[in-house]
Amino acid sequence: MTITQTRGGRADAVRPPRRRRWRGARAYLYVLPAALVYVGFSLWPALNTVYYSLLEWDGLNPGTWVGLENYISVFTDEALLSSIQHSLVLILFFAVLPIMIGLLLCGLLMGKGTRGMTAFRIIYFLPQVVPLVAVGVTWRWIYSDTGIVNTMLRSVGLGFLAQPWLAQQSTALIAIGLIGTWCMTGLCMILFISGAQKIDSSLYEAAAMDGAGAVRRFVSVTLPGLRGEISIAAVITTIAALASFDLVYVTTGGGPVNATTIPGLLVYRLAFSYNDVGTAASLAIVLTILILLFVALIRRLTREKA
Repeated sequence: MTITQTRGGRADAVRPPRRRRWRGARAYLYVLPAALVYVGFSLWPALNTVYYSLLEWDGLNPGTWVGLENYISVFTDEALLSSIQHSLVLILFFAVLPIMIGLLLCGLLMGKGTRGMTAFRIIYFLPQVVPLVAVGVTWRWIYSDTGIVNTMLRSVGLGFLAQPWLAQQSTALIAIGLIGTWCMTGLCMILFISGAQKIDSSLYEAAAMDGAGAVRRFVSVTLPGLRGEISIAAVITTIAALASFDLVYVTTGGGPVNATTIPGLLVYRLAFSYNDVGTAASLAIVLTILILLFVALIRRLTREKA
């Protein structure tokens, strides 16, 4: 055993290198079960998806190697390309509008006291708790001919605007987007209110002493203090927009005439309805890369400057 002299004059035993290596290996053993689950259910399927995207395969018979041909079809096939464009439109409703409305609600509710605030937060956060399948079924009825939207329009003399919102090409995608706005606004608001509570109150006092009004204080103090929360909200809502399979599947099924088709829905159809696993895998990879690019862009834009 190796002996070393400490500052106080005591001789402490230093563990042999072999024992130190054993302690390090034992630490990895604790991580091993979780690592095996991650590799088996996340990493390995992802690698298989990349491999399948290079094949022409129906899911049953042996596949044929086609290289990047499936990826070329993703960017040349009109239906596949339009599905990506639809997802980009949904980002406006799932991410941009909820963040803007959430910031507005945060500014209006700051400093208003706590009476009734808990119930208000629960009501706005409720869409995050309700499964999207139930949300889709409910809003499908709301948008129907006898639903709340058309009934209210007729009751105020605007019956000429009543229409099957989810059954028309010109309105279906916007109608689904507004559902996403309703779902995500409460989440953004809760994030922003929680973040605003940690901002130093002395900053607001200093701004008020300089003559800044409520709007100026919000722009100069609150918004910079919510940079991290805005980044988190943007990432969550953007991913929700690009991966909104269940909501679209329940409300329109991708119709009418593919007006609301999104990549996630096409991946499902190509793989399980048309037996085109190769194209489905390539579209899934493109969607994953698109999500990663948006997340990286958001993180870069919201990163605090040194």
